[in-house]
Amino acid sequence: MSRVYNFSAGPAMLPEEVLKEAAEEMLDYRGSGQSVMEMSHRSKTYDAIIKEAEKDLRELMNIPDNYKVLFLQGGASLFFAQVPMNLMKNKKAGYILTGQWAKKAYQEAKIYGEAVELASSADKTFSYIPDCSDLPITDDMDYVYICENNTIYGTKYKKLPDTKGKILVSDVSSCFLSEPVDVTKYGVIYGGVQKNIGPAGCVIAIIREDLISDDVLPGTPTMMKWKTQADNDSLYNTPPCYTIYICGKVFKWLKAQGGLEAIQKKNIEKAQILYDFLDSSKMFKGTVVKEDRSLMNVPFVTGNEELDANFVKEATAAGFVNLKGHRTVGGMRASIYNAMPMEGVKKLVEFMEKFEKENS
Repeated sequence: MSRVYNFSAGPAMLPEEVLKEAAEEMLDYRGSGQSVMEMSHRSKTYDAIIKEAEKDLRELMNIPDNYKVLFLQGGASLFFAQVPMNLMKNKKAGYILTGQWAKKAYQEAKIYGEAVELASSADKTFSYIPDCSDLPITDDMDYVYICENNTIYGTKYKKLPDTKGKILVSDVSSCFLSEPVDVTKYGVIYGGVQKNIGPAGCVIAIIREDLISDDVLPGTPTMMKWKTQADNDSLYNTPPCYTIYICGKVFKWLKAQGGLEAIQKKNIEKAQILYDFLDSSKMFKGTVVKEDRSLMNVPFVTGNEELDANFVKEATAAGFVNLKGHRTVGGMRASIYNAMPMEGVKKLVEFMEKFEKENS
């Protein structure tokens, strides 16, 4: 069977070159006579893999020396708890609610202290980013938390909130490495890798060194202390070795594409093709206000549930898979991460045009 165009929100498609290279190395990684899956994480060979992955990520994102890069297990959902555990010194933090994941992080933080809702776009099904220019941030807040790109709702912060000098913590799971970022604007920038970087099973966290200390909430498990992980270069216990190895290959692939400026340019072009069609279509409509649209996740609807279901069914049969929208939005969602080729988006639009003609 030929490969499909996979529009899944995550785990999502990976660059074909990366998959082919991994397949070639599956039984014998560079003359070691073994797969990376079987390799000791304490071996010289694996040590070189993880160190090189970090080096390439630092180059791609231009990460300053006073930030640590951690490769962690447990997904972003476990990291929701690690943030308050490691940062809530005053037991108070501000959260901006722009979707399901920001909300879950906010609820998790409530277990450890006072989580304050600074702004929300829940009133319109999270279809926009609220104004964050003058938030009710108080002096006793330890940090301000955002989810920068909202996978389910298809919104993206185009401008970071004014945190009034407070540490900014950002979950970038679904826009990780899709564009250049200024790491110095964040105290913590992190994300699960399974959307835009690699297979599920790893979170990459980039944390400013002064935020890593033994001063954590009482009862914080050893494994959840950032200091434990930082002091051991992410090797305190067995890390998600194979996932990190694939991430390393994706970093190399991104560098070969010309880095984050080049990939951003491609992402803008790809998204433009789909949004332009949605804006001109009589049948399909995007669900997000124009100025807050994500380049990575594009939700759209016909307004008719039966038609939506029909579209998803026919699209799947035509090789465009995982287009069903999240139940809270309904309709469809096309996730067009870095690895989605331009051709995939063009062909999807052609299919949508054809579907519209046949069903109007």
